[in-house]
Amino acid sequence: MSNIMPLIRNETIKMVKKKRLYIIFIVLAILVPMFTYAQMKSAENNRDKFGGDWRLELQQAITDNQNSLGSDRVPEEYKKYRTVYIQQMQYYLENDINPKEPGGVTFTREFMNNAVGLFIPLLIMAIASDLVSGERTTGTIKMLLTRPVKRWKVLLSKLITLIMFVSIIVVSAYIICYGISGAVFGYKGFNMPIFTGFKVVGTDVDMSAVHAVDQWLYMLMQAGLIWFVSVIVAMLAFMVSVLVRSTAASIVIMMAALIAGTILTSMAASWQSAKYLFMVNLELPDYLSGGLPPIEGMNLGFSLIVLSVWGVASLIVSFLVFTKRDILN
Repeated sequence: MSNIMPLIRNETIKMVKKKRLYIIFIVLAILVPMFTYAQMKSAENNRDKFGGDWRLELQQAITDNQNSLGSDRVPEEYKKYRTVYIQQMQYYLENDINPKEPGGVTFTREFMNNAVGLFIPLLIMAIASDLVSGERTTGTIKMLLTRPVKRWKVLLSKLITLIMFVSIIVVSAYIICYGISGAVFGYKGFNMPIFTGFKVVGTDVDMSAVHAVDQWLYMLMQAGLIWFVSVIVAMLAFMVSVLVRSTAASIVIMMAALIAGTILTSMAASWQSAKYLFMVNLELPDYLSGGLPPIEGMNLGFSLIVLSVWGVASLIVSFLVFTKRDILN
């Protein structure tokens, strides 16, 4: 493995020189303040409306959702989500814990929870979709493969470098989000209790395994799941990059798959087979908070297995194609 280190170093230098890597950080630095401002205005409105009494605000949210359950205009699928939400919020209320305690830590947790389904995968896709196809487009792949190094080592070095930068992007997203939102909401909240262990059975929530953890521990578990999702998305984008010659085509394919997944997640409740698609299994942190799964019967273990199978299959295809196919022509 010693001769793979220079390859990894070479790939790292190429990755650092890419402008799109810095564009990712710029996008985060622009969008996070926008979301922070929106959250600040929402908090101000609620403070004016409820006089800073979070219990009153939470009770009003519960009442609003209860009232919507009797409306014929609300689809049945949305009613299920609201039923689960009501039961969870009542649990927080009964235990005198504000689930949306204002603070940079809470904002970061909520932001990352919402970003894992599409936003973070799109950032990952931006650096993974041209790792091989980009070099074929520019012709630099020929120079790389004429070296006395086995092809699988060349591809492995790219994969290791990709996972390194995926990790950097996930950590950076947390740091940028916490740093910017903390300036507005404050940097406290790491020890705030968060309930986890909700188990959704049909439209009822099983509270028997619910327990409180410190928010920092909750976010550590959340970050691990987001990192796992990001690595799987990176592996899939990596495979597409090997299969197609054009970087533009690679990006379009992955973007279409991710956006389709977002749509399917909200529409595929009655399509049981859709639960085997990787796109429907990306929102792993929802299992921590006890959210209703996109399709009945899905759980954290199932989604981890499905994503793992997709990840391993994409690696097998990538290495088989890269080592066997005539890449140089």
